[in-house]
Amino acid sequence: MNPVYLDHAATTPVRPEVQEAMIPFAEENFGNPSSQHRWGREASAALEDARAEAAAALGVRNGEICFVRGGTEGDNLALGGACHATRETAGPASLWVSAIEHHAVLHLAEHLADTGSARLNVFPVRPDGSVDLDALGSALGPDPAVLSCMWVNNETGIVLPVEALSELTRDTDVIFHTDAVQAVGKLDVDLSRLDGIDLLTVSGHKIYGPKGTGLLFVRGGTALTPLLYGGGQERRLRPGTEDVGGAVGLATALRLAVEERTREAERLSELRTLLERRLTSELDGVVVAGDEAVRAPHVANIGFEGVDTSMLLINLDLEGIAVSGASACQSGSSRGSHVIEALYGPGSTRAHVRYSLGRLSDDDGIRQAVDTTVDVVRRLRDTA
Repeated sequence: MNPVYLDHAATTPVRPEVQEAMIPFAEENFGNPSSQHRWGREASAALEDARAEAAAALGVRNGEICFVRGGTEGDNLALGGACHATRETAGPASLWVSAIEHHAVLHLAEHLADTGSARLNVFPVRPDGSVDLDALGSALGPDPAVLSCMWVNNETGIVLPVEALSELTRDTDVIFHTDAVQAVGKLDVDLSRLDGIDLLTVSGHKIYGPKGTGLLFVRGGTALTPLLYGGGQERRLRPGTEDVGGAVGLATALRLAVEERTREAERLSELRTLLERRLTSELDGVVVAGDEAVRAPHVANIGFEGVDTSMLLINLDLEGIAVSGASACQSGSSRGSHVIEALYGPGSTRAHVRYSLGRLSDDDGIRQAVDTTVDVVRRLRDTA
């Protein structure tokens, strides 16, 4: 049996078109974009072409794209930069984040609160993905604030009400950030029609681009204080010599993800339905997290009664099935998923496994993954 990779929400392989676009910048076009000579000018032109390509894919202006070194840095620059800028003019920011954010947001928010840069408020998300917009709007009030709510949850695929939040925060003093790392290429992420979004994060390696690449959309007029200091690169928001090849690769991957979104989303949705229906029909004590919510098409979070999460993951790996428990960023943690706890409360005894689909997924692989999972779960239950 061939191994089956179902961990696309953790990372994806670099697609051939992206590799081909990047090769010249590891060889002959190696110049520093800040240099004034021919090599530098060529690198600078390529960087700005990549910026324009990324901007067009998101429906924004070229100057609103800031290249960073991944989703975590983008989230940190967005929230940290917005809170520090707010503090400089109005005192510690009122910072609001959802309870199911990625730890790149949650841990930074806790740090900002601990250091006096923000007053942290965590708002709940219901299992159907909804948020109490009236209560949140009243709590935000008229004062300056920073709000962060991810577009698609990375563990469950739940789509959060980002469009409604965009309407809620437009024409206010609230700076609204969304982590769109799992949304780009799966949903319609068109910022030309969502002008309440001020900051948005994208990660290259989630969309078949190179690791260590990402971008932060910064809407014109949004105040950010840089977290790093040095040269004047990236509008002084992200100093340091730019990774031109990485920017080119990211922009290429982003363009392709947007172009192929509709067709690929339909294909992945059909595969996810096959996976979930077979698992829930062939095993008892199985639940699909977020099944009452609108979800992105590529993530299925399945809870299994009567088995241990670590043992289930280990045995699936031994059988050639690559999946994950919580976020891959928390793989070394002994704690359960903060997302599942926030949605369903503490005390769950289920082993939750995330199956995340992508370009490497097909019907045969899904069927193999289901058959293997069923065998492993039954074996673990028999020996428990």
